[in-house]
Amino acid sequence: MSSSDLLTAVAVALILIGLVGIAAVVGHDVLTGLKRKSRLLDGAGAQAAPAVGTAGLALDGLVGGVRRLGEGADNRDPGKLSALRHRLMLAGFVGQEAVAFYLGARSIALIAATVATAMLVPVILGGKGGFGMILLAGAFAAVAVLGPDQVVRARRSQREREYREGFPDVLDLLVASVQAGLSLDAAVHRIAEELKSRYPNLGEHLRLMTLELRAGQSRKDAWNRFADRLGIEEARSFATMLRQAEDMGSSLGETLTTFSDDMRHKRMIRAEEKAMALPAKLMVPLILFIFPCLLGVLILPAAVHIMQAMGKH
Repeated sequence: MSSSDLLTAVAVALILIGLVGIAAVVGHDVLTGLKRKSRLLDGAGAQAAPAVGTAGLALDGLVGGVRRLGEGADNRDPGKLSALRHRLMLAGFVGQEAVAFYLGARSIALIAATVATAMLVPVILGGKGGFGMILLAGAFAAVAVLGPDQVVRARRSQREREYREGFPDVLDLLVASVQAGLSLDAAVHRIAEELKSRYPNLGEHLRLMTLELRAGQSRKDAWNRFADRLGIEEARSFATMLRQAEDMGSSLGETLTTFSDDMRHKRMIRAEEKAMALPAKLMVPLILFIFPCLLGVLILPAAVHIMQAMGKH
C-alpha cells in the first residue's frame, strides 16, 4: 500500500468516526423525542395518536436533534449571537430558537460536504476524475460554507423589497384613516388587516405592533421595534418623525401627509433610477448575443453570394 492510499484510508476512517458520533447524538435525540411524544400521547388518550403518526414523531425528533447540534455549535459570544439573531430576524426567522436551528443546519451542510468530499478523495488520488473532481469538491465546500448565508441574504433581500414597495401604501392608508377620524393605533390595526393579501409579511409586522401596543408598550418603543424588524431606512425615518411629532405636539394628519408625499416621491425616483440604468445593463447581453446574430443575418447572405460568384469564375 502506498503512502497516498494510507493517508486516504486514515482520513476516511477519521471522518467516518466523526460521522458515527454525530449520528449517535442526533439519533439519541430522535429516540428521546419519540419516547417523550409517545408518553404524552398515552397520557392524552388514543384519539390523538392517529393525527400525529410515527412520521410526525420522527420529524419532531429530527428537528430536536438539529436544534441540539446547533446549540453545541454555539460559540457563546453575546455580541456575535446578537448580530446573528438580528440578521435572522430581518430574514423572517423570529423564533427564540432560530439561531440554534441556523447553526445546526449550517453544521449539517458542512457534514454533508465533508462526506461528499471524502467520497471523491479516492477518485482524485487515483487519477480518474482529473481536474473536474477537484472543482466538484470545491463546489461542495463552497455550497456548505456560503449556502446558508446566501439563503438568509436572499430571503432578507426579498422581504426588504416587499417592505419598500408596500411602505408608501401603508402611509397612504394611514393618512386616509387618520383623516377619516380614526386614531393612529386603530388605523394601524385596520391597515394590518387590509394588507394581508398584498403584503403579507408587512401586514404581519403591523399586526405584531398592534399586539405590542395592546400589551401596554409605548407608541414610541413599538414603532422603533417595528422599524428594527423591517430594517429599512423609510421605517426608521417614520419612527423618528412620529417621535418628534409627539414630542412637539404637531398635527399628526399634516405630518403623515407630508411624509407620505415624500415617500411617494422617493419611490418615483427609485423607479426612474432603475429605468435609466436599464440601457447599461442591456449592453452586455446586446454585445454577446444580439449583435452577433445581427451580423450573421446581415453578412452571411452577402458572403454566400460572393462565394458563388467567385466559384463561377
